Amino acid sequence: MFDSAMAFLQSLQGFLAYALLFALLFSCGIGAPINEDILLLAAAALTLKGVMEPVPLMVVAWFGLVAGDALVFHWGHRFGARLLRHRYFARVVPEARLAAMQDTMRRYGPAYIFVVRFMPGVRTPLFFAAGSLKMPYHHLFVYDGAAALVELPLLVYGVRYVGGRWQEILALMQRFQGVLLPAFILLVVGVWLLTRRRAKVKIDGKEAGQP
Repeated sequence: MFDSAMAFLQSLQGFLAYALLFALLFSCGIGAPINEDILLLAAAALTLKGVMEPVPLMVVAWFGLVAGDALVFHWGHRFGARLLRHRYFARVVPEARLAAMQDTMRRYGPAYIFVVRFMPGVRTPLFFAAGSLKMPYHHLFVYDGAAALVELPLLVYGVRYVGGRWQEILALMQRFQGVLLPAFILLVVGVWLLTRRRAKVKIDGKEAGQP
């Protein structure tokens, strides 16, 4: 499915190329069997061939990513666990895992949504879990939107920087994504937790110093 979509995308130009990219990324967000990260890398490579331009690509990709995540969040917010009785949604978000993911979101709070954007394979269930906890919609748009603003320039300009070697990197990502992506995720989570811990220590220190 991925190869067919990319072949069709490469055959397009202008508005149609961007429209298809939006549709593919939106589909990824709601559980389509396409690797979102590989799709973004491949789309970024198309800027080297003149199929798309970097800035319009990032704008369209941002809206596609956030729109898909927002719909899943809305499903959780509006319907909660009862939606998972449907076969399709039970496949995307296993009901047995929902409680554990809700606990994760409660433990780390709405800012964890920023980290979720960098977690392939569990994004959709975690966004659903966040919605089912009735988190405000603006939390999703602020944190998920900010994470996408970080992710997209890194991917697009990273691919443009390596130039002709992008195919080697894509092949490596496809082969070892189970190792490379989690390593990157652990780094992001570690930095986020360290920052949060330092901020808490600083606040506690100020409170202790007050008469």
